[in-house]
Amino acid sequence: MSGMGTHTPYSIERFRQANGPVVDVRSPAEFNKGHWPGAINLALFSDEQRAAVGITYKKKGRQQAIKLGLEFTGPKLSGLAEALVNLSRDPTTESEDTSASDLRIYCWRGGMRSASVAWLAGLVDLKPLLLEGGYKSYRRWVLQQFEQTWPLRLLGGRTGTGKTDLLIAMAQRGVAVVNLEGLANHRGSSFGGLGLPPQPSTEHYENLLAECLQRCQNSSADEIWLEAESSQVGRCRIPRALFHQMQMAPVLEINRSLDERVAQLVDVYGQHGRESLQEATQRISRRLGPQRTRQALDAIALGDWDQACRAMLDYYDRCYDYELSRTLQRQSVDLCGLNTTKAAEMLIERELVRSSPKPQLVMDST
Repeated sequence: MSGMGTHTPYSIERFRQANGPVVDVRSPAEFNKGHWPGAINLALFSDEQRAAVGITYKKKGRQQAIKLGLEFTGPKLSGLAEALVNLSRDPTTESEDTSASDLRIYCWRGGMRSASVAWLAGLVDLKPLLLEGGYKSYRRWVLQQFEQTWPLRLLGGRTGTGKTDLLIAMAQRGVAVVNLEGLANHRGSSFGGLGLPPQPSTEHYENLLAECLQRCQNSSADEIWLEAESSQVGRCRIPRALFHQMQMAPVLEINRSLDERVAQLVDVYGQHGRESLQEATQRISRRLGPQRTRQALDAIALGDWDQACRAMLDYYDRCYDYELSRTLQRQSVDLCGLNTTKAAEMLIERELVRSSPKPQLVMDST
């Protein structure tokens, strides 16, 4: 009967090279903690059901756990089958390769959950492909990426010089870029989360970074550009091995006038209103000191975003200058008077940054 055969698991390398959408059949909580970027969550169990099956396995054994799992999944099978078919028909995942997998499926360890969904996919004449070792195998692959040696280059500059915008403009012109702040949904300061979506977990942040690095490698990039950051971007921690390489990487420092920097900061943060800006200022009040804190809060209360920025920039500048003093290799470039587009073009024309032979798009935090 169609679909009743076994499915040979694929290694992580073969799984990555295959076609078809990636389906994560773990519970929503597992998926939200971290997943293969771009994967679709078709949970076999809810969070509560997964917990109940696990407890039953520990207390009553495998057979009773399987029986309970079947009770949970039985009523869902029709809906799951329909969802699998719909995913396989997604026009964005179609391939001319007739031997391609309709679906790439994984669970936590590559065990019964993914095998059960693969069996169901086979019943409706799909061609499922299983990941050997499941998500645990994928996580091993992710962590291995940070142990590789990467041709990193850092874009530095004081707060308000528009480093992230410049990196995006560089990426649009074929430069290999890993947008640390974009992937973290955070701009890196006390004010960095204002107006942005929730941050991913550090685990998922690692997954996103690994995929970006791999895309840069696939583009045959001679250099990969990142923003000079501290070890954390909001609550997302940069993997230690990667951060160590960043500390050793050459830095291209961009310089802009104080007025340009203030204008940039007002444009980014001025739209978020008094209350949010006051709360963010209070969070760093001990580092700002009482005088600068009061100056900033008074300016915010008056809606004077320009003066509020100037009151805090001295603190941020001193922090940046301290970190920059520890840089082993540094080159500076003056971008005063240039908008982001012109600045990116100038850096490329002067060969301060180089485009990739096969440019890749910057990933977001999905």
